[in-house]
Amino acid sequence: MGGLVPFNEVWRAGANNATTFETDKEITVEGAKLPAGKYSFFVIPGKEFSTIIFNKVAEQWGAYKYEESQDQLRVKVKQKASAALTESLVYKVNKDNVTLSWEKWDFPIKVQ
Repeated sequence: MGGLVPFNEVWRAGANNATTFETDKEITVEGAKLPAGKYSFFVIPGKEFSTIIFNKVAEQWGAYKYEESQDQLRVKVKQKASAALTESLVYKVNKDNVTLSWEKWDFPIKVQ
């Protein structure tokens, strides 16, 4: 973060396509409600906090056609340094959270 993926710019959080996030019921993400639906998942990395974005236009290629006006939900999370280097983007899904790990960073996101 801050190099290949610049700070304060929308990152697709996937290889070529933005990651698709789908839920069949309303959930809570970092205390905010996210309706049932299918979303593209983006991150705006910052130096101390990052913005997690669920965008209503699912299955986007990259972030080239990303439009903020289509965001369903934006939440802030505090990223932390990883215990180990993660060469490939990894999503760890647990009962109450999803953690995005890449390079030397973890982005924990509370999901209920």
